[in-house]
Amino acid sequence: MDMPHLPDLTGLDQLPVTERAARLAPILAERASVHDAEDRFVAENYALLKSAGLVEAGVPAELGGAGAEIRELAGMIRILARGCGATALAFSMHTHQVAVPAWRWRHQKLAAVEPLLKRVAAERIIVLSSGGSDWIGGSGEAVRVEGGYRITARKIFSSGAPAGDLMMTGAVVKEPEGDFVIHFAAPLRVPEVRVLDNWRALGMRATGSHDVLIEGLFIPDAAVALKRRAGVWHPLFQIIATIAFPLIYAAYLGVAEQARDIALNLARPRGEREDTLHLAGRMETALCAARLAHDAMLRAAERNAPSAESVNEVMMGRTLVAENAIRAVELAMELGGGAAFCRGAGLERLFRDVQGARYHPLQSGPQARYAGAMALGMSVEGIF
Repeated sequence: MDMPHLPDLTGLDQLPVTERAARLAPILAERASVHDAEDRFVAENYALLKSAGLVEAGVPAELGGAGAEIRELAGMIRILARGCGATALAFSMHTHQVAVPAWRWRHQKLAAVEPLLKRVAAERIIVLSSGGSDWIGGSGEAVRVEGGYRITARKIFSSGAPAGDLMMTGAVVKEPEGDFVIHFAAPLRVPEVRVLDNWRALGMRATGSHDVLIEGLFIPDAAVALKRRAGVWHPLFQIIATIAFPLIYAAYLGVAEQARDIALNLARPRGEREDTLHLAGRMETALCAARLAHDAMLRAAERNAPSAESVNEVMMGRTLVAENAIRAVELAMELGGGAAFCRGAGLERLFRDVQGARYHPLQSGPQARYAGAMALGMSVEGIF
């Protein structure tokens, strides 16, 4: 099935980024079921996002972007998710990879990030996150060679991979003192890097979260942005965790809000039956809890003081958003009745998509241990 032609977006990039997202969401919604059914990456939607100037939404205005701060960026992702959860989730990965260096430019006066931010604004390049495979422990192998490192790695859950230009990633260096992780930007369009076509999942099927295979890529010493000890929290990861997860979980909140709207439309014709009112009320309560938790994540980020404490707040919020967004969509399925079980209503896709909220760091076990260690005044440096 062919996708609709690119609509006229003249002047859209002059509006606030949340309003741009609201204009795009109905177009994304028209395409969502086709992308999902065919496991097709949302390439056409990325063309829309570029045309609307959302790729550079988080770049400071002084560097050519829209200058949106984290709350506005989260609102943008949340609105996009009401149209297509897969588009919103994949795009949240690019968005946080822009928001983190933008934060460092604003608050740490780090000039080294300017070239990347200016490229995002001028060229509208897509920056990938290498996902949970590159969390605190690191993944892949970096072998020391003359002038730099030779990289071999397989990066999983690389959402948006078919559209990517750069991947912010790392690899593990084994040294006599222990394992270290070097961080660098890997170009996607070189012979040593391949995007595999292997993303077949329960939900979020159109995110293009394929594995990225790196075979013998040379990274010169000058391109290594950071070297840190593997398996231990580093201040940079406190920044990443504090900023990235309110953006990522905005996508799941938007999915739950769209499920709520569909379920209410299906339930209204049944009138004021007691079971209908009860299910609707429980759904509304779960969704309210998810919204409150997400707002708490944003408030932790807005303090602009990334730390072990902000990570704890954000990750507790992440767990609460996940649990309550999933519960809200479960209740939406019940409230929608038999129609909700059919693909045409759209709820079953949202039910599958929201399940992805379970799998991002910190997952339930590490998150509980982290929160427990914080409460007891114990070290969290190795809990991830």
